[in-house]
This record gives sequence, C-alpha cells and structure tokens, in this order.
Amino acid sequence: MLVNIERMRRDMDELLGESWAPARAARGSDFRPRVDVYYCESGAAGERPRPLAIVVADIAGVAADAVNVELSGRMLVISGQRPVRRTEGRAYQQVEIPTGSFRRAVELGVDVDADAARATFEDGLLRIELPIQMPEPKARKVPIERSPE
Repeated sequence: MLVNIERMRRDMDELLGESWAPARAARGSDFRPRVDVYYCESGAAGERPRPLAIVVADIAGVAADAVNVELSGRMLVISGQRPVRRTEGRAYQQVEIPTGSFRRAVELGVDVDADAARATFEDGLLRIELPIQMPEPKARKVPIERSPE
C-alpha cells in the first residue's frame, strides 16, 4: 500500500510540477529527497564487469550519521532528518528549504545482493551501489511418463 501512495505522490509531482511541490514543502515537514535510479556495469580494469543498480539521493544539508538505508527484497528505503536551521532574531522573507524527517521508498526493478551493497556520501549526494543478483540457471531433468496402453 505504501508503495502505491509513494507512486501516486510522485505522479502528482510530475503532473502538477512546481505548483504542487512548494505548497507541500512550505509546511516544513514533508521533505522528500529526489532520487535517480539507473542500471550499469562496473568493474576494475581486468575484472569481469558486474551489473549494478545505482540509486543517488539528493540529501544536501543532512549529516551522514542522520541517514538510514534499509533494503528488503526489491524495496530500498532511505530515511533521516534534515535539521531546522532557523534562529531567533531573524525575520525571514522566504523559507523554501524543507526540513524535518524524511522517508523515501524506491522500488527496484531487479533483485539485488543486499549483503554486497555499498553507500557513499559526498557533496550532499548519497550514492548506493547494489550488485544485481543474476538468476542462477537451474537445470532439471524432467522425467517422461509413459501413457498406459
């Protein structure tokens, strides 16, 4: 059910564009990091390339230790907290940078090896590398039944 709600929200963002997103962000508690998801092959020179799923999340202003990454099957969940930076004694004309807790669920299109996942954080971008699990070809001998005569 949560996946469908996330997908509906993403579709509304795309349909209504900026007229919809800032209205939600202005409330201050609906921070949703934008993500890129792509698939590629990677490997050092001389190594056999391995297929990867890559997820990059824009979480500028969030400390690396305030971010959690969980993987369950094909569902990747990124959650955390962007602190409020407003201080007393200032008269803000405009506040557009969303703060507060966030949770972003991303459904992957492939099975991945959760034990081999790696995450790095640089310049406000969280990059998660997920090795794709290739299905093992299973050979099975199928017995042939004789029909009764």
